[in-house]
Amino acid sequence: MKNRLKVLRAERDWTQADLAEKLEVSRQTINAIEKGKYDPSLPLAFKFARLFAVPIESIFDDEMGRDIEPSPG
Repeated sequence: MKNRLKVLRAERDWTQADLAEKLEVSRQTINAIEKGKYDPSLPLAFKFARLFAVPIESIFDDEMGRDIEPSPG
């Protein structure tokens, strides 16, 4: 899964360790998510969104739903 975590983190001048501490996860978890080696759980994705004050979709891109049309109504 692609994500913008590194960019969002850099905009705030936070290290991976800083972000990990704020989210109560390990620095290795942040590193793995940033590199696309690990997909965060839904609760963790919500924590990222709340911390950065942006929608989850603006942080994470699943790269799979591109050809799926939204359901009408």
